[in-house]
Amino acid sequence: MKILTFYASERAKLDSNVHSGGGTDDTQALQAILDIADENTGVRLIMDGAALVSSLQVSSNTTIECLSKDCGFYQIDQTNKAIVTNKNWCLKGRPTKNVSLIGGSYNQNCLNQIHHSMSTDEERVYTMSAWRCTFALEFYGIENFLMRDVTVIDFRTYAFMMTNFKNCTIEDTWLELNHHMEGNQDGFHFWGPGQYLTVRNVGGRVGDDFMNIGPDEGDLESSITDVLVDGVFLDEADQAIRLLTRKNGLLDRVTIRNVQGSYKSFGFYIDPWFSDSPGNFGDLFFENINLKQMPPNYFYHQPILFSIGGDIRCLTLQNIRHEYPDDNRSIAEIGIHSPESSNFESAKFTKPDGTRPKIQNLIIDGLTIIENGDSKDMVAFDVYGEVGNMIVKNVLAVKDDGVETSGTLIKLQDCSNVDNLILTDSVVRGMEKVVDGEKNAKFTKVENCTGVRG
Repeated sequence: MKILTFYASERAKLDSNVHSGGGTDDTQALQAILDIADENTGVRLIMDGAALVSSLQVSSNTTIECLSKDCGFYQIDQTNKAIVTNKNWCLKGRPTKNVSLIGGSYNQNCLNQIHHSMSTDEERVYTMSAWRCTFALEFYGIENFLMRDVTVIDFRTYAFMMTNFKNCTIEDTWLELNHHMEGNQDGFHFWGPGQYLTVRNVGGRVGDDFMNIGPDEGDLESSITDVLVDGVFLDEADQAIRLLTRKNGLLDRVTIRNVQGSYKSFGFYIDPWFSDSPGNFGDLFFENINLKQMPPNYFYHQPILFSIGGDIRCLTLQNIRHEYPDDNRSIAEIGIHSPESSNFESAKFTKPDGTRPKIQNLIIDGLTIIENGDSKDMVAFDVYGEVGNMIVKNVLAVKDDGVETSGTLIKLQDCSNVDNLILTDSVVRGMEKVVDGEKNAKFTKVENCTGVRG
């Protein structure tokens, strides 16, 4: 194979601006370069300026490389499609291979795009809905995808959507939302089937989920496995990261670590969300979470750091920090099928065999809670559903001097059912109760805990 390199300025006007737009429509000139790529010839398009475009399509063996953050693309008003997508969409195979987006800015000009439109018959196969949303970057059926050092600006719906992938890497990418509009403006969305997803050092501001990994959200059957998310920086995101399995798909072998910054309403959703199934989660591992909560902007459910529900084989939360919270939101609500209903109603969800979804193993290892009084009566872990083994260890829960005693570390609601609850090696001071509702656990053990009261 040979790779042909083209400088955009040799074929296009490049008289636009990635921040303010304007200039000449360069879509046809740039698309003509991208169309050269085929099975035997690759294309490296070097953006040495800013282009005004509608929508560009890429084939296998294509690299778009921007020489600085002021190089890239500004989308024409009312394009209402992705700035860049793959030409050959596919849900069963992955005919598009070896695509890279390196550097630069992709501005969707959200004030002048519609949020969604009616899907055509062909599009409905991929959207799995009567609606087609306006995504900034959109790929269906792709293998060996790399996005690095990219800034996505003012996306109208999702900044990035990928369905049916293998070996996808996104690094050093920032989401810049200058105009928070009506309707969700999510960050990264991944639908299955998918395997080998790596996301490192990403961040920014969004108008809903910063990231959603929902393998079967669309087709009710696909799985996503082998996921590493390492380094997420949230700038007042509405919500942080959602893990969603809706029906027959599986989400397994997932590691999410080093998440910090600020969020408004909800931190992490780990649940089926939809009301038609218990979900299907394998092994999930969260590590080094330190988020500052902001005033909430959603009011259908109380704000929460973790919402946990559905059938989960093993969930580990390690080194979670909750310092000087401004309100009494819980660190985790456990056993909630979908936060769209009340906690007690959600916990009543049953599977066809009459049983409730179950979190087989829940491990909380390393938790720091430091309160200054603004979080009075906080329940750190509020349990509503079925849990097998709940292991809580290495907790430091303290209040500043002079702060009134209040709150509960672990509360087992009457609708909960825990097989084994073990709390070890912890310091808990200033809370009224450490474990409330112990009768709802078949076995409870508290040992090597200092300052425990209640």
